[in-house]
Amino acid sequence: MGRTLLVAAISMVAGGTACDGRLLGETTPTTVSAGGAVEANATVDFVIDGDTIDVVIDGREERVRLIGIDTPETKRPDAPIECYGPEATAFMQELLPVGTPVRIERDIVNRDDYGRLLGYVYRAADGIFVNYEMMRQGYAQTLSIGPNDLYAQLFADAAGAAERDDAGLWGRCSG
Repeated sequence: MGRTLLVAAISMVAGGTACDGRLLGETTPTTVSAGGAVEANATVDFVIDGDTIDVVIDGREERVRLIGIDTPETKRPDAPIECYGPEATAFMQELLPVGTPVRIERDIVNRDDYGRLLGYVYRAADGIFVNYEMMRQGYAQTLSIGPNDLYAQLFADAAGAAERDDAGLWGRCSG
């Protein structure tokens, strides 16, 4: 169910705007495919937490904040670790172990206020859309910040399904 639904949803969402599917440094749209392997443009160097990774792109390290998702905090100074934060980090480490080739695609705004690259991340070997997978499996909630909202509806639908299924944080964390 998941992969077929994801491919159909991405195909429906990806068709219309000039900003969809742009690769790092590109200015023309590319086709987004979750049906199989995709061409890598980065390699995972470290998983910070459930929504932030370090990658190597053309020999330089970049911190990447996944667009559209928000996982419970585990690294905020002077704040407790939030419910399901360690599990979200562990799941991200499972999805993207160090050395994993990935494809990073951007939306309209390239960086956040902390200098992190903002991106949609796909695992190159099988095309898994990592942002979506974190949401659908219940490790993240939606965080839609325009204008980077190309997949906002897809993510909202995935979060709704995870909540209905009591998946991940939806079944374990209250409030």
